[in-house]
Amino acid sequence: MFLDAGGVLVFPNWIRVSDALARHGVIVPAPRLAAAEPRAKKQLDTGATIQATNDRQRGWTYFDLVLAEAGVPRSDATAAALTELDDYHRQSNLWETVPPDILPALAELRARGLRLVVVSNANGTLHRAFDRLGLSSALDVVFDSHVEGVEKPDPRFFRIALERSGARAETTVHVGDLYHVDVVGARAAGLEAMLLDVADLYPDADCTRLRSLGDLALAIS
Repeated sequence: MFLDAGGVLVFPNWIRVSDALARHGVIVPAPRLAAAEPRAKKQLDTGATIQATNDRQRGWTYFDLVLAEAGVPRSDATAAALTELDDYHRQSNLWETVPPDILPALAELRARGLRLVVVSNANGTLHRAFDRLGLSSALDVVFDSHVEGVEKPDPRFFRIALERSGARAETTVHVGDLYHVDVVGARAAGLEAMLLDVADLYPDADCTRLRSLGDLALAIS
């Protein structure tokens, strides 16, 4: 089982984001930011956008879109807050919220005999972040795109993960949260793909959709 990291196992720390904005005079509650996130992410998830940008470029456009969806206009103050958050992310990884259902879901998948391999676009801090968050011991292998020098949807990233984890494409499923990154990329490498669609924003997607990671064990039973 291949798994994306951000948006599947870990999520932005919206309290940290809200606090950074407040330090620059922009008041927006963390729950409002979290509620806006799926719609913002969906705006990025088009074939044209994914092909024309890299993961880092999309990452900070994503935060501008989250603010817009939350009703917060762009300003010098929001730019300053995002710069502060970028500094934190480059050192520690802002995707540091682990929902309470994640570890039980990973344990259930392992109990079914699956090897759990993370294949994620990241910035070189993923291994340290997973150690800090207590996720490393729940996983078998973690591949960070920054370390590997290639990122999804490039099928080469999946092939690296297949070779080094000892997996075979025909018996591996990848779960991610961006159709044009995760589903398109995995299929190009010969894997089956499933889409984590927590807000039901992809009703026409031509793949299995999950509303939570906990649904995954049911989907593969």
